[in-house]
Amino acid sequence: MPTSTSQPSVAPKSRSNPIRLIAIVLLACIVLLGLVVLITWLILKPKRLVYTIEAGSIQNFNLTNDHLSADFDFVLRAYNPNKRVSIYYDSIQATVNYNDQTLAFSGVDPFYQRHRNVTRFDVKFTAHSTALPSSVSNDLQLEKRTGKIQFDVWLKARIRFKVGAWKSRHRTLRVSCAPVLESSRPKNLKRTYCYAEI
Repeated sequence: MPTSTSQPSVAPKSRSNPIRLIAIVLLACIVLLGLVVLITWLILKPKRLVYTIEAGSIQNFNLTNDHLSADFDFVLRAYNPNKRVSIYYDSIQATVNYNDQTLAFSGVDPFYQRHRNVTRFDVKFTAHSTALPSSVSNDLQLEKRTGKIQFDVWLKARIRFKVGAWKSRHRTLRVSCAPVLESSRPKNLKRTYCYAEI
């Protein structure tokens, strides 16, 4: 009679080893990336960008029946204090506001700012019979009578950082300034420091 011989059972291959290997590789990549970012930050030591309004004027001011017409002209100063970081300003949008009410829009041509550089640029606005809520119109009229009006100038820019040959992805820069213009002396404006965040 033929005798049946049992084949030795083969243990199934464990799937835990490849999964464990993948997890270790991912963890190593995360740690390495963190070290690269930390070392880069320690080398560059990026400093906060500084923005100020150096000059400003308001002309042809006319507020009638809750409609404003005026020409605004501001000179902004952008200072990049970093030793190795340059900046691409790819697009800049600007608004002039009063009591959170937008009076006019404007834009600034793109430019490139080198490290440790000061760049000045003009931002001009024109309000063409801009409709205002009665409360805002009344407040604006009252401030005009005092001879001083505080406006808000907001910038929103898409920027990129450049270090050597490396360029960052686009980031959004927001700048807010609150210059006080004297209606009786339209070209008299003290330097106004702005708040910037990225």
